[in-house]
Amino acid sequence: MIKKFIRKILGVKDERDPTEPVILGPEQHGIDPKLVSNNAVRVTQTLQEAGFQAFVVGGAVRDLLLGVKPKDFDIATNATPEEVKKLFRRAFIIGRRFQIVHVMFGQDLLEVTTFRGKGSDNAPKDEHGRVLRDNNFGPQHEDAERRDFTINAMYYDPATQSVLDYHGGIEDIRAKVLRIIGQPEARYREDPVRMLRVVRFAAKLGFTIEPATRAPIPVMAPLINNVPAARVFDEMLKLLMSGQALACLKELRSSGLHHGLLPLLDVVLEQPIGMKFVTLALESTDTRVKAGKGVSPGFLFASLLWHQVLEKWNAYRASGESPIPALHLAADDVLDNQTDNLALQRRIATDMRDIWAMQPRFERRNGKSPYKLLEHPRFRAGFDFLLLRCESGELDAEIGNWWATFYAGDVAERERLVNSARDTQPAGPKKRPRRRGPRRAESEGAGAPAEAGSNAQAAGGE
Repeated sequence: MIKKFIRKILGVKDERDPTEPVILGPEQHGIDPKLVSNNAVRVTQTLQEAGFQAFVVGGAVRDLLLGVKPKDFDIATNATPEEVKKLFRRAFIIGRRFQIVHVMFGQDLLEVTTFRGKGSDNAPKDEHGRVLRDNNFGPQHEDAERRDFTINAMYYDPATQSVLDYHGGIEDIRAKVLRIIGQPEARYREDPVRMLRVVRFAAKLGFTIEPATRAPIPVMAPLINNVPAARVFDEMLKLLMSGQALACLKELRSSGLHHGLLPLLDVVLEQPIGMKFVTLALESTDTRVKAGKGVSPGFLFASLLWHQVLEKWNAYRASGESPIPALHLAADDVLDNQTDNLALQRRIATDMRDIWAMQPRFERRNGKSPYKLLEHPRFRAGFDFLLLRCESGELDAEIGNWWATFYAGDVAERERLVNSARDTQPAGPKKRPRRRGPRRAESEGAGAPAEAGSNAQAAGGE
C-alpha cells in the first residue's frame, strides 16, 4: 500500500508484466475500422496469410484511438526484412541503424519494421551513449519496450479489431499524459531526438508531459548537438508543420531545447516587432496545416530567420554597402550558419533567398518594375512575406495594400496604380547627359560613324 502511494507521488505507474499485453476489443477501444487505410489492411493480411504476425503500430494506433484518421500507417511484424520483401512486388529494404521495408502501392508508402529486440550492450555507440547501429530482432513485448512513449507502443490488428497494450498507453491517452517508456535519462541518451519528439507530441496533442519524463530535458538538451544535422532538421520540420508550431516553439524555449537549432530565437521573441512577425508567420502556418493546405518549408524558415537577416542587412547598409548587395551578404551570413546547424536542403535555402531578395523590389513601384516582379516564379511567397512585414508593423501598411490591389487588379487598374506611384514616389537621381565626342569632319560622313560611336558607348567602350 505504502509502495503504491510512493509510486503515485513520484509519477511512476503501477508495475505490470511487460511481457503480457492488455488486449482490448472493439467495444473497449472504440476504433472506427473505416479510418484504417485499405493498403495497411492489405499488408497485414498478406503477412498474416503467410504465417507471420502483423499489426498497425505506433502513431497510427494513437491517432485511431483519438478518432483521427492517420496520415501514415506503419506496420510491425515478426517477419524479417528479407521475408517481407519477398511478399510484395514493390518493396525496398532501407536503413543502416535499423533496417525497415518500404512497401509501395502507387504513391502510398507504408513502412514495415521487424519486431526489435533488446539492444545489445555491444551495439556501437558514440562517446555520449547514442546508439549508432542496432539491427537486433526480438519478440513483440521487447519491441514494445523499445518504443519511445507509452501512447506509441500499442498494436492494432485489423483482422480481429483488437489492440495490444503493453505499457498502459490507453490509460495515458485517456488522461492526456505523455510518458516515456523506461528510465528517461537512459532513453534520451540512446537517442536525443526523443527530447524533440516529447515537445512535438505534447504540443500537437495537447498532452501534459509527465514530470519524470520532463525533468532531465533541460540538463540533457546539449546532447542534441551530437545528432546528425539531417535528423534534427527532419524532426524540426515535423515540429513546425504539426499544426501547433507556435506552441512547439514555446515549449522548445521553456525546455531549453532551441539553443543551436534556431539561434537568437529568444532575442527575436523578446522584440515587439520580431515577436509579432514570428507569431503571425507561425499562426498562418498552423491555420494552413489545419485546413489541409500545403506549407512551404522555405517560407517557414525564411520567416523564422528573417530578423537575423534584417539585423545584418541594416549593419551592412550602415557600413556603406548598397541595399541589394547588403541584403545578399546578410542572407549569406545567416544561411552559412544555419546550414551547419540545421542541414538546410539546397532547394529550401534557394527558396529562402528568393523570398528575401524580392523584398527591396517591392519598394520599386513605378515603370516596368512591378510587372517584372509579378512574373517572378516565387512572387506569391514573396508577396505573402511582404504582407507579414506590413502586418507586424515593420513596414507601412500602405505598401502592402498597394501590392494587394495591383496583384488583383486588371490592366487598367494596374496602370493607374503605377502612374500614381510614379507621382508620389521621390524621383531618383537625374541621369547625367551623355558626353558627345568632337564633331567629325564632314568629309568623313557624319551619319554612320556617329551611330557606330553611340553603339560602342552603350556597350561600355569609350
